[in-house]
Amino acid sequence: MSADEQDDLGASAGRVEFEGGGPGAGGSAGIPAGDALADDSAMLAGRHQGRHWRESTITDDDLSKRGGPFFAAVEMTRMPMILTDPRQPDNPIVFANKAFLDLTGYEEQEVLGRNCRFLQGPKTDRDTVSVLRDAVKAHEPVSLEILNYKRDGTPFWNAVFIGPVHNPQGELLYFFASQLDVTRRRASEDSFRQAQKMEAVGQLTAGLAHDFNNLLTAIAGNLERLQARLEQPDLRRRLDVIQIAADRAAHLTRQLLAFARKTALDPKPIDLSDAVLGFVDLLETTAGSGVELRLDLRRRLPACLVDRTHLESALLNAVANARDAMPKGGEITIATSRLHLNGDALSRELPSGDYVVLEVRDEGEGMPPSVVARAAEPFFTTKSQGKGTGLGLAMVHGFLQQSRGRLEIESEVGRGTTIRMILPAHMAASEVETRGELVEPAKLAPRLSAENSKLVLVVEDNEDIMALARETLEEMGHRVLTATSGDEALRLLHREGNRVDLLFTDLIMPGNVNGLGLASELRARAPEVPVLLTTGYNEELAQGTRVPGMDVLAKPYRRAELMDRVRGALARHGEGTKRRRASDFGPAQE
Repeated sequence: MSADEQDDLGASAGRVEFEGGGPGAGGSAGIPAGDALADDSAMLAGRHQGRHWRESTITDDDLSKRGGPFFAAVEMTRMPMILTDPRQPDNPIVFANKAFLDLTGYEEQEVLGRNCRFLQGPKTDRDTVSVLRDAVKAHEPVSLEILNYKRDGTPFWNAVFIGPVHNPQGELLYFFASQLDVTRRRASEDSFRQAQKMEAVGQLTAGLAHDFNNLLTAIAGNLERLQARLEQPDLRRRLDVIQIAADRAAHLTRQLLAFARKTALDPKPIDLSDAVLGFVDLLETTAGSGVELRLDLRRRLPACLVDRTHLESALLNAVANARDAMPKGGEITIATSRLHLNGDALSRELPSGDYVVLEVRDEGEGMPPSVVARAAEPFFTTKSQGKGTGLGLAMVHGFLQQSRGRLEIESEVGRGTTIRMILPAHMAASEVETRGELVEPAKLAPRLSAENSKLVLVVEDNEDIMALARETLEEMGHRVLTATSGDEALRLLHREGNRVDLLFTDLIMPGNVNGLGLASELRARAPEVPVLLTTGYNEELAQGTRVPGMDVLAKPYRRAELMDRVRGALARHGEGTKRRRASDFGPAQE
């Protein structure tokens, strides 16, 4: 008999055979699902047994008696096993235990007498088949993972060990093959690799956003100054266009940071239904005139601890997506509810407990499973070029993960889509924040008199941003000291003693001391001095690390924003400090 006649266990020279419905996935390998070590221990056992049988031998009589102890043991094991006979044409299966039949879904009479290639299907890797075929032709043991198919057509990843069995004279009698369904392990590995990839993309994205925010701060700041001093209407219109573009770029960097989970959140207990009602006018505007907005809001929900601004942004993104999915109009439903997770918490990758749910449902075109699986990936979009960045749902996903929640997307082609945002409940209801009247930005106040002027230490390594900050503060009437690193700022603080009234510092700077370190050092030595931090991105702030008495101004910022935040910092922390106590930076002064 030729080697081609012997063939391999499951190897095929281009022909695919299916039985009872063709190829198919998942399933049990006959090993308890709760045994976390089943995959590895079983594969190791298979390798050990294969080497033992090849180095020792088994008599032909041992294998010819189906009622003997060998077959009884193999039949009882929970690992799927088969024997094939290379002495017969096409190396057919001559024995299959119950675990193998349970794994594949076949009956015994359907597998006996057939070559194992019937387990293959259209997505079985041909290179893997070639490795298996070569080992069988050479009568060598082999272990590998191959995509096989069940009787009902579902695919499963099969960890196969194949070993030759010889008689005392060294003649090849059989091939022994053990199998193990490792589909869930492969899926976990794929998920882990995807998570690693997304983490790498997030780190890159956050770094880019930081650099762009520095550039945009300089661009927007200088534009404001030109707009304030330019008289020609035509040139002012051109500057307005540039300003709008800069604002859009700033919004894009905020989305990038939200996706990367590097945004500094300010979570407060809020009522989810009240939060929706608080800006329903903006939601209606976003939905557009051709879409009917329907609210299904539950009362007396537990509060959730969340950043209101980012929640509103996430909801606006979901509503905008729902609107775009219904070009001919339709109905968008915004619903809130409560959810308790117990036994099903693990499947949703959340701890057990109480949650509140915000859903956005549309009657649009829906999405196929392949699109749903990628909908929250950054830069993935099905919209035409120029119609979307692919960051909307990625931003929502990042925000919810950072808020210890979860994003779920359900969709069916022709049946619409549901975007579900799940947030952990916060039971301290008495602390719930309510939305008050929106406060307009403060009007530009007149320049301070000399006696009310404060000394501000500005720490910024970007020269353009430094110049803008200095000019703005001097326009307010303040005196300004500047430093380009945390180390230089510390030296200035020691030199100036207790004269500094406000520290305005960037977070990421060259040298041994970053903005947080500088703020902590200052607060330890002179706790009455207010600190205003500015950042385009910072890991520590995103994770909630703060210094008491510290305010944060996100880049890119407007001139009016900087003025308001400086006034606020001085007002909150400067009152009642006309007579300061002694500090480590110098003697007390009146």
